[in-house]
Amino acid sequence: MSSNIRIEKVCQYCGTNFIAKTTVTRYCSHTCNKKAYKLEQRNLKISYAKQAIRSFEERQYQPINNPVYLTVKEASAILKCSAKMVYFLINTGRLKAINLSVRKTRIKLLDLALIY
Repeated sequence: MSSNIRIEKVCQYCGTNFIAKTTVTRYCSHTCNKKAYKLEQRNLKISYAKQAIRSFEERQYQPINNPVYLTVKEASAILKCSAKMVYFLINTGRLKAINLSVRKTRIKLLDLALIY
């Protein structure tokens, strides 16, 4: 069954006038449709990347509620340096730390304050 509907519309991608044969047609040609789809997918990827960066930044600098001992990750967040730098400070003796086991290094908050 064919339709006899002829509606004058404006293409949502390029802005030219065209005659649409259905009420839901948005673009003047298949080329404009493809270009609009690609643009939409590109903008979607960009928004996902921005959201991922925002969530990473929120996780990275969370406030700490005055603990007595800090982990290396928390100390690096306070000093605004990498965890490798904190381990370097510990190995050179500029920062005192306690090794509870291989993966459990704790730094006293007062010792961290003595660096400054």
